[in-house]
Amino acid sequence: MNILSEVKSRALAPTPPFFQFLKKAGLLIAAIGTAVLTAPGLVPEILQEYAGYAITAGTILVSICQLTVDEQKLEEKLLASVQ
Repeated sequence: MNILSEVKSRALAPTPPFFQFLKKAGLLIAAIGTAVLTAPGLVPEILQEYAGYAITAGTILVSICQLTVDEQKLEEKLLASVQ
């Protein structure tokens, strides 16, 4: 199977509830980091550095959670589509 089609199928597959929660947390972390970086005025350099790390960490967390598959729901979905 082609790697791109595998990634696409995993991204479109159902995600377990725990990873849905983690995905929302990752989005929140990335949003806070973006808000700090785009804040008007003087923001301390160390805070800008941590905001960049927060954006990176949040983005990676969201990516990993999106590609995590709930195998049981996926099998149920496949069986329902076959019948």
